[in-house]
Amino acid sequence: MAKVAFLGLGVMGYPMARHLKAKGHEVTVYNRTAAKAEQWVSENGGRAAKTPREAAEGQEIVFACVGNDDDLRQVTLGPDGAFHGMGKGTIFVDHTTASAEVARELYAAATEKGFAFIDAPVSGGQAGAENGVLTVMCGGDAEIYAKAEPVIMSFARACRLLGSAGSGQLTKMINQICIAGLVQGLAEGIHFGKKAGLDIEAVLEVISKGAAGSWQMENRGKTMNQGKFDFGFAVDWMRKDLSIVLGEARKNGASLPVTALVDQFYADVQKMGGKRWDTSSLIARLDK
Repeated sequence: MAKVAFLGLGVMGYPMARHLKAKGHEVTVYNRTAAKAEQWVSENGGRAAKTPREAAEGQEIVFACVGNDDDLRQVTLGPDGAFHGMGKGTIFVDHTTASAEVARELYAAATEKGFAFIDAPVSGGQAGAENGVLTVMCGGDAEIYAKAEPVIMSFARACRLLGSAGSGQLTKMINQICIAGLVQGLAEGIHFGKKAGLDIEAVLEVISKGAAGSWQMENRGKTMNQGKFDFGFAVDWMRKDLSIVLGEARKNGASLPVTALVDQFYADVQKMGGKRWDTSSLIARLDK
């Protein structure tokens, strides 16, 4: 069992930290809103720290899951950041969906200070975090990853090292590219079926068993048909992720016409008042 800290107790971090505690690890938590950390401790035990630096002191592994690049820099490099409290030979594992650039930046900063950094964004959404079955995509050094993986598996069903620093974030970008196209295709299919007067649930039941089948179809098809969009990963968050994707594509020369188009479709959903709807709400702009 390890001594760990978890920074960021949002919809993902809160249950991820709970799984660490349930697996027997000694957990210290930090959250920007202190009341959330105190609530977590009252429910799960462990200890709440007042700053990321305090949370990181004396830990073997420090986990983080915050909002974006700026939030990540603040909890690591800020005046009371975790990097100021970490000892030599310790490991920082970042589960934020952020840029590959910030991952490489923090890897270099950690290396200079004598400890390790792994970028480890996750997929699986709020349900995956709650149930401890996230998929974790990692970038960093192999020997460090080998030490961290057994602890990461406290809340994951799959975890893999994909390459050097930044590779985890790049893999998460591919994940979001694939999801964007899948959800738009599913939205158009359901919309078409409605216009054709078909029984959509019956259609989905049949085609989900063939080549068109996907996680999105199995888990979001029926609710998309019903106009229900309260299932976790919000449109605002997806647009943040796609902004990172498109920024990286501009750097590496990748052509992403469908992703760019779907990003604008999500902008339409935001204008419709769907900022907090989940990503399956793409169908709403077709059915309006």
